[in-house]
Amino acid sequence: MSESDRPLATPTDLDSAASTDISEALNPLLADVFALYLKTKNFHWHVSGPHFRDYHLMLDEQADQLSEMTDMIAERIRKIGGTTIRSIGDIARRQRIRDNDEAFVAPLQMLAELCADNEMLASELRKAHDVTDHHRDIASSSLIENWVDETERRTWFLYEASRASDDSGH
Repeated sequence: MSESDRPLATPTDLDSAASTDISEALNPLLADVFALYLKTKNFHWHVSGPHFRDYHLMLDEQADQLSEMTDMIAERIRKIGGTTIRSIGDIARRQRIRDNDEAFVAPLQMLAELCADNEMLASELRKAHDVTDHHRDIASSSLIENWVDETERRTWFLYEASRASDDSGH
């Protein structure tokens, strides 16, 4: 077997059980973030109506943030000696975020769906944080803490943008 034919073996001070547990916690997150990225871009491309520009720009900003997150998650998995998802089929098998293939989705429905998806992602991030904390993987825990904050910010923006205005100013 040549050097290039050997399995991946990234050096880490985490034991193999920790690497496996953390990779098993992060790979479904990676799949979810890819799914949420694509759904966000889909809605970005297909949003319509009087708030088009605001929604279009907000969804593009959120998609960029999700795209950056995918690379950070995958690189973290590799840094600890794990392997990442390898294909769209692999993403589909692991993702918990549901796709939306509808031909038309009303703008407020788009925002509400993305808001709920981001809430679910925050919950899954917290579960992964429990795993990384258990194994004292400080770097993964720190990244997850930032991703929870970013996810909560997306949730907040989506929620506020989709609220019906009231006359009380609240």
